[in-house]
Amino acid sequence: QVQLVESGGGLVQPGGSLRLSCAASGTNFGTWTMGWYRQVPGSQRELVAIIDSDFTPDYVDSVKGRFTISRDNAKNTVDLQMNNLKPEDTAVYYCNVRLSDYNYWGQGTQVTISS
Repeated sequence: QVQLVESGGGLVQPGGSLRLSCAASGTNFGTWTMGWYRQVPGSQRELVAIIDSDFTPDYVDSVKGRFTISRDNAKNTVDLQMNNLKPEDTAVYYCNVRLSDYNYWGQGTQVTISS
């Protein structure tokens, strides 16, 4: 059984930083490609960043240079460090893993950027 639990969201001013964390349960975490997605009301869920089992990251263009995804296989966690946050980063952020053609999601954590 795979479970994902996000934490770390909140309200920050533009230019601020937040660190999101996702704790995963399940076996073979080290082999999983983990992703962070975000969604605003009325829009589709958007892939923000992924990190594969070789620790290779990739990012959507809008967050490159500002966000950093990392993982700790010993703790079964994947983090998203978000710097220089902008109002357009406001969304619910979800942790994701796709296994055997099935998407697992966490419950989401709200990130709000506002002055």
